[in-house]
Amino acid sequence: MYRPKDSSRSPRFTGPRTFMRLEHIQTTEDVDFAVIGVPFDTAASNRTGQRYGPQHIRNFSVLLRPYNPDQDINIFDYCSGIDYGDVDVVPGNIHATYDNIVSGLEPVLNKEIIPIMMGGDHSISLGHLRAFAKKYGPIALVHFDSHGDTWDHYFGEKYMHGTPFRRAVEEGLVDVDHSIQIGMRGPLYGPEDIEDARELGYEVIPMKEVREIGYDRVMERIHTRVGEKPVFVSYDIDFLDPAYAPGTGTPEVGGPTSYEGLEYVRGLDGLDIKGFDLVEVLPTYDSGEITAVAASSIIFEMITLVAMKKRTELKLKELKI
Repeated sequence: MYRPKDSSRSPRFTGPRTFMRLEHIQTTEDVDFAVIGVPFDTAASNRTGQRYGPQHIRNFSVLLRPYNPDQDINIFDYCSGIDYGDVDVVPGNIHATYDNIVSGLEPVLNKEIIPIMMGGDHSISLGHLRAFAKKYGPIALVHFDSHGDTWDHYFGEKYMHGTPFRRAVEEGLVDVDHSIQIGMRGPLYGPEDIEDARELGYEVIPMKEVREIGYDRVMERIHTRVGEKPVFVSYDIDFLDPAYAPGTGTPEVGGPTSYEGLEYVRGLDGLDIKGFDLVEVLPTYDSGEITAVAASSIIFEMITLVAMKKRTELKLKELKI
């Protein structure tokens, strides 16, 4: 069983930086989840530096503790997890990086381990979806973001951080009939920036509609849309309002608070989640490490979902006995 170091005995400022002070080891034995960095940012269109996102999140995550009071669960009573390290990205070469992502995730997915990836710009999600589709076939997608990332091209380039979820449909990686995007907002080039995603088959709930219908209705629509399908969750930190996550490449005002951002993850309990990514953390613009606080806490909630699923499975097993 792999669990974090006890910070009441070992000071947080000691030792190498890993997520939540988990053991840094590349193993697939006795592991339920693996935190993996994907520090690629040369498909970003404006601000860059997301390659330092995984390191930045890890640095702050040493403050996390194993018990989640909102969910009333000690994560490591039910599951084992590690910091698997980083994918060997190739700066400036997105296609070689995609190949490395797929090959790097293969042994993890083959053992039914839940990978939790930290970006990196949002282009990396296409590599993640290729790996998951190879294992599970077309997978449902729950996508939290202020942008749909379904453009056809950026500066004539097909593989950028604004295009991964169009490419994913074209490559047959996602089950669009069970996929949904939440939180889109901000100035656009035209209505097609939202409508294109719908034409591709995604259900889309822009931020204005999120506010109008409220949290409970949004979560109901997510669960109805996904159903019992295996699902991948992609969370762009710019889903949050920049007041709560200033350290990102393309911030958009009018988004959720950090508390609401956590609640949207908590509300995914019950879905058949096979993996997560959290992307677009940019340390250079992160005043007071506000974004690192939010990002590490969101990942903590993602890990909590893994533990809650394990707890449910254990209870069901005990009932059968």
